[in-house]
Formats: sequence, structure tokens, C-alpha cells
Amino acid sequence: MENLLRPLIVVGGSVVLTLVIGWATDFLLRKADERHHETPLWGLLRRGRIPYMLVLFAALLRGSYDEADLLESRADGVGRTLTLILIGSAAWLIIRIAAAIVETSYSRYASARAHRDPARVRRVRTQVTLIMRVVSAIVGVVAAATMLLTFPAFKAAGASLLASAGILGIVAGVAAQSTLSNMFAGFQIAFGDMVRIGDTVVVDGEWGTVEEITLTFLTVHTWDERRITMPVSYFTSKPFENWSRGSPQMTGIVFWHVDHSAPVEAMRDKLRDILRECPAWDGRAYNLCVTDTTPSTMQVRALVTAKDADDIWTVRVAVREQMMGWLADEHPYALPRVNTADAILPPSYHGNGHRSSPDGVPAQQRRYHGNHNSGRPER
Repeated sequence: MENLLRPLIVVGGSVVLTLVIGWATDFLLRKADERHHETPLWGLLRRGRIPYMLVLFAALLRGSYDEADLLESRADGVGRTLTLILIGSAAWLIIRIAAAIVETSYSRYASARAHRDPARVRRVRTQVTLIMRVVSAIVGVVAAATMLLTFPAFKAAGASLLASAGILGIVAGVAAQSTLSNMFAGFQIAFGDMVRIGDTVVVDGEWGTVEEITLTFLTVHTWDERRITMPVSYFTSKPFENWSRGSPQMTGIVFWHVDHSAPVEAMRDKLRDILRECPAWDGRAYNLCVTDTTPSTMQVRALVTAKDADDIWTVRVAVREQMMGWLADEHPYALPRVNTADAILPPSYHGNGHRSSPDGVPAQQRRYHGNHNSGRPER
């Protein structure tokens, strides 16, 4: 009977204590979150309740297992398993706590400077994301190393591993040269302010928004819902356009090719009216002028402004479409025309190249005469 009750007491007590302590902790965090709406820290800490309960359960069971004398023949294996669970869940909990603290700090910073300096906020967001990835990687490596040290075989092999660490490091560095270059490029992007999450970029002729930055790759979300994944080393070795660096405000250009008689002054007035009705125009500036001429047309350029890349596209499309519609309705003569004239043929050729007779009539047509209204040949 004692052999049956002892494992039930040990395991059941550990489970009950874990549930009670976990529920009490979650209750306190929930109350703190309801009381302090200005900070998301308490709500973010609640995300770590699962690893927190795993740590409690593994610690309670590991501490009471030796005292209960359960499965003495397999005590080492069970104890090592509980230790591994404890180390893994503790690493998981540390990552969740670190993420909650970092996310809270970023939220406060972003709410204070989102309207004054959005570019700076995107830069900090990029740095925070990469820092959290580095912290997670470091904690994971330390946890894995600690788990390995619980095995006696790895302790004995430690000296030989340290002795060969230099050679292995050189070999690994040569084999992972590309990966290491991408990792260093990721740090350079994060702290060099070259490109940030949310920036509008043009890469290899593709226009899109930076959606994700890691230590090795970068994802660009294009306007047509595609996602382009590129190594971060590309952005440190090749030129690219960053439309959001500094201020997101932009100036757009719209071109028309019109006839020389087009009413340029009326087009300026129409451009002003179009922009006043366009919500995407930020009201900073606009202009319209003739920039070039050809023998048959002249080139008219309009400059418009908007607060970001998305709005400048909307403004350009609206101006181009409405101006062309207005010209077609009100000033059709201003649309480009193709000037044509009758071709001057050699005296001995007519029409499709058939040789003519001395009187200028092609030989094939000499059999047609008489009643031209009937259009019938002479029989």
C-alpha cells in the first residue's frame, strides 16, 4: 500500500502545487494588467505561464523524487530527465521574460515618438527584433550546453573538445563563410540604419515594403502581395533605393505628350483643381511646366507631393487619369496627332509599283473604261 501511495503523493502533490501556484501567479498578473493599462508588461508576462508551470513542476518533482525513493533502479535516468526538462523550461521562461521586458520598453518608446520621428521608431523596431533573436540564440546555446554537461561522457570529453576547438573553429569558419557574412551584415543593417522594418524600398526593380529582417535574410512585401526573400548581405554590397530613409515624404512626377497647341496655363489650373479634390495630396507643393519638345509633340511634366510612397502613387495615378480625361473632353485638339502627307512617287510608277503608260494610266487598268458608275470591265 505504501509503495502505491508514495508515487501518487509525490506526483499528485507536485501537480497540485504547480496548478495552485501557477493559477495564483496568473491571477495576480491579470489583476496587475487590469489595474495598469499604461504598460503592457503584465499582459506580456502572462505569455510565460506555460514554461513557468513547467519549471515549477520539474523543480518540485525533482526535489521530492530523491526523498520518495521511487524507482531506485532507474533513479539516475529519471533524475537526469527531470533535470533536462527543468533546464529547457527555464531557458524558455527566460526568453519569454526578456521578450516581455523588451517589448514593453519598445512600446513606451514608440508611443512617445511615433508621430514625431516615425523613421527612428522603425529603426529601433529593427534593432529590438534582431537583439531578441540574438538573446534567444544565446540562451538556447547555453541551455543546450548545460544539458550536455549533465551527461558524464561529455565531461570526460571536455578536454579533448577544447583542444580541438581552434581547428574546428577554422574549419567551421571556412565552411560557413557565407552564413557568417550574412550574420555580420544583419548586425550592420540593424545598427547602421541602412534599412528598417517598414521601409519602402526598390530592389532589383521590385517595389515593396520591408516586412522582416533576421540575421541572415530579409523579406520584402511587394505591392502585388508577393514576398521576396533576399540575403541581408545584398543590402551591404549592392545599391538599392530606400524611399523611407530620413523623411517618408516624397515628390512624384507625371508626364504627358501633347500637341503644341495644348493650353498649358489651363492645364496648370486643372492640376490645382485635381489636387484639391485628391485626399492623398499633402498640400506641400505642385508644379506644371513644359520640359521638352519634338517636331510633333511637346512634353509636359507635373510635380506633386505626398506624405509617403503609397500616397504618391495614388496622387500620380489620379492626376494622370483625370488630366487625360479633361483634355479629351474639353481640348481634344491638344492630344498628340500624327501628321501625314501624300507620298511623291516616281514618274514611271503608280500605286503599287506597276509601270504606267505614257498617258499615266497603268497598263492593267487600260482595259477598264466607259461606264465608271457600273464598275464593270468592257467585254
